[in-house]
This record gives sequence, C-alpha cells and structure tokens, in this order.
Amino acid sequence: MKSIKQYLLALAIVPGILSACNSDLDEIVYSDVTEQSYTYESATAAMGIVYANMRTLFGHTNFYMIQETTSDELVMPANPSGWDDGGIYKRMHLHTWNSENPQLLNMWNALYRGVTNSNRIIEQLQSGKVPTPAGISQASLVAEMRAARAFFYWLICDNFGDAPLVTTTATVLPDKASRRQLYDFIVSELTAAMPSLSEETGTRLYGRFNKWAAKALLANIYLNAQVYTGTAKWQDCLRECNDIISANKYSLEAAYRNVFVTQNDHSPEIVFAIPFDENRGGGFFVDMFSWHAALRDKRAMQVTPWGSGSAMGVSQFIDTYDPADKRLADTWLMGPQFALDGVTPLKGSYDRAGQNLIFTKDLPDGLFTGESEGYRQNKFEIKTGARFDLGNDFPFFRYAQVLMMKAECLMRTGDAAGAAQIVSEVRRRNFTDPAKAVVTAAALTGNTRYRYGYVEKYVVTDRGNTDVVPYGGFMDELGWEFAWEAQRRRDNIRFGVFTQKSWLSHKPQGSGRTVFMIPQAAVNSNPKLQ
Repeated sequence: MKSIKQYLLALAIVPGILSACNSDLDEIVYSDVTEQSYTYESATAAMGIVYANMRTLFGHTNFYMIQETTSDELVMPANPSGWDDGGIYKRMHLHTWNSENPQLLNMWNALYRGVTNSNRIIEQLQSGKVPTPAGISQASLVAEMRAARAFFYWLICDNFGDAPLVTTTATVLPDKASRRQLYDFIVSELTAAMPSLSEETGTRLYGRFNKWAAKALLANIYLNAQVYTGTAKWQDCLRECNDIISANKYSLEAAYRNVFVTQNDHSPEIVFAIPFDENRGGGFFVDMFSWHAALRDKRAMQVTPWGSGSAMGVSQFIDTYDPADKRLADTWLMGPQFALDGVTPLKGSYDRAGQNLIFTKDLPDGLFTGESEGYRQNKFEIKTGARFDLGNDFPFFRYAQVLMMKAECLMRTGDAAGAAQIVSEVRRRNFTDPAKAVVTAAALTGNTRYRYGYVEKYVVTDRGNTDVVPYGGFMDELGWEFAWEAQRRRDNIRFGVFTQKSWLSHKPQGSGRTVFMIPQAAVNSNPKLQ
C-alpha cells in the first residue's frame, strides 16, 4: 500500500527534483493517511494543484524572465544597489548560461512538477479516486488535465528540446525523448482531448483549459513547428485560429491597458489566464524586480521593491516604437517619478542619492547601469496599497495573440495584404490618429526597425550581422503588442534573430543557444539524461 511518503518519493525521482539519493527505500509511514485512505471531495480541488504549478513560473529566476532577458527586449543588469548575484542575470543576456544557472533548474523543476501532478490527477480521475461531479463527464475532466499536461510539455519542448516524456506515476528513471517526439505527443494529446473539452467560457472555467484555450495552445505549437521539427505548419495554425475567431467567444478590449489591470478576470480578450491573488494565489511580483524602491510611495505600497530594480527595456528595442503609439507609455515606466499625490518628486538612493528620480531610456551596456537608467515595467497595473504578490491575472493566451497568429500565417503563405488588415485592427486602439494605425503589407514583410548592434558607453560600436530580417516588420509588431508577456524569446528564434544579431552587450553565441541545456542537478539525479 502506497503512503503519502512513498508518493513524495516518487515525485522526487522526476528529473531534477532529486539531486541525491541513497539505496534505503524502506517505507516509513509517519501518518495514518495513505493514498488509498485519503478521500477527495472535489474534482476541481484535486485538479487545482496542476494549475497552481503554473503560478510558480513567474519569478525573476524562472521561466518568465528567462523568456524576456535572453531576448532583445529586456535585460537585468547590475547597478549600485546590487543585482549581480554571481552573474546569473547577465549570463542570460550574454547567452553564456551554463547547466549550473539556477534559472534553468527552477524552470525545469516547475515544469516537471506540473507534468507529475497532471499524470497523478489523470490516473486518479480515470480510476475514480477523484470523484466526477454530477453533470460533468469524467472524459471532460481527463481531457482538461491532458491539455494542461500538454501545456507543460510544450514549454519543456520549447525551452529544452530533447527531454524526458513521462506519462504515468511510475518511478522508473526516464530516458530522453527527442524534440520531435515531444512535439508529436503534444499535438496528439491535444487532438485527442479536444472533442471532450468544454466550449463554455466564463467564471466556472476561467483559468482552466476549455476547448478555446486548448486551440490557442495548439495554434502556438503549430506556429513554431518549423523550429521544433523543421516542417512548417502554417495552415494548421491558421485552422485553429479561425476556429477560435469564428466561435465569437472573445474580443479585443477597447483600451489596451484594460487587459492588464488588477481586476482583469472579466476581460473579454483573455482566452487563457494564469490567475493570481495577493492573498490566496501568489507568485506574480514583477514590480519587485523591475521597480525602484522609491516607487513604493508612488502607489503607497505595503512592501518595498528590491533596491533600484533591475528588469528594464533594452534601449534599442524602445527606439523601435512609434512615439504616437500609446503602448509605449502603457508598457514602460519612464521619465520623472512622483509620489501618490502626483506632485512630490521621488528621490534616488544610490548614485543619484537625493536627486529627483528620472527614468532615462539609454543604457551604457547590459552589464551595469545607474539606478535611474532604463525604462521599467508599466504594463501590469500596480494598485494603490499593493502587497508583495500582485492580483493581476497573467493573460498567457489572449485574443490579440490569436489574431496576430492568424496574420502571421497569412503573411507567410502569401497573403500579406490580409495580414496587414488584421494587424491594423489590433493596432487601432493604440493610436489617436486612425491613419497611424494602418500598416501596409510592405511594412510587415520588410526589415525590422530594430537597430541591432553591440553597445559600449551608450553607443553602437559594432553592428555585427546586418542582414535583413525576413518579415522583420511583423516581428516589430509582435514586440510592441506583447512586451512583458513571455513571448519575445520564441519570436526572436522564429524570425531568425536570436542566434544571429547583436544587441546591447549581447553577441551571437552559436545556434545551440536556441535551447537550454538540462540542468546539471537533473543529470546528477538521472544519468540517462547525459
């Protein structure tokens, strides 16, 4: 009979979660509660652990900032308040990370915890251990958990390439599967689960995988299929996007900022959210590692952001914006900073001690900045009286992304004019002058506005690779719409920029950098991962 103790041991054997073990596997039962004797009263409560795992991805040393700071959008340099931490952040920017970088282990563990919990809940649903509520089929709950497991495996496939494929709670150390095998598994799982998934939207399935969230996930997988397998799947991606659009379940917010306010759980634009709550569901605290400590008074916060903050925009990325684009101010905190009264200037504490705090755009490099250099996060609302954990739900998939995926598929299959119409629709809410919102096919298919190159003392000193970026104008559009939303690394890879271009202190480090190596702690616990 398996006890809770045994089950925890099984969890530990998942790659990377156990870094050392001994041969004494004799069971010691510390409680009379065992797996067989524990009774689940609610399927949704049992399934909640799978979704709770998703909240662990959004710290400054996990999935979220890995996606942003390895890209040409964000950087986390050291500054007079600290933020060197043994060089772990600068290595992400420089693309010189190694298997000991804690960010990789944190991401690996978080994703495989999600897989492990999904496997367990699927088995318990199928065996009847987790009861099926009246009016809901067991098949629909199993399908939901299969979709959630596919979500975790997508992020594993995207970030690590070859990795273990585990679908049961068996504790045998797994071999690595190829990236193609992971891709095929994800697609087959979602395809099989789709007919049983609910088409319902609204409160009951908010933050859970319904059919439309699963289709958004599948569309993302097809969008990047050429990266994962070498074979493009534009028509497949287009089909999934069209299904979501024709369902007429979602729509664009009238105002861009409304998607990211503290109470954004009723946004018609959000297709799949990872819900956060300052009291009951923490894990989202982007202000703590982007905002300066003085900004505590800007929102009368109950906590103080760390030092002078670190996560900031790469100045070359900021330079690509049209000044008339409202997303510039809606995404980036810039210029003079004031207390909650809007009048009292906030002051620096380090290299600008006692001076007015004014965030400036240009960075000397990506390694060390002054305390007020770099535009900071302004996309997710920091409410007055904010605590450490924010209550903004993270819109992992939103309707604007569905539209932009469709536009990219059209563009890459020869209908750039159709793509331009869709992109103009997404842009419209962000320009006072309607004419400025209109984008042309030539602009989308032409080169990027990004002025790539290596920066020293605020100046580009080495342009590096100057080749035209195919569809670079469309990549720019993705950057302006989805900054701070954990998408830029994927976009940089898909558009051929990630391993070719230089930006700030980053220079290309080889094609192998499109995936991360398996953390050394995971290899130590399972030699099959070597």
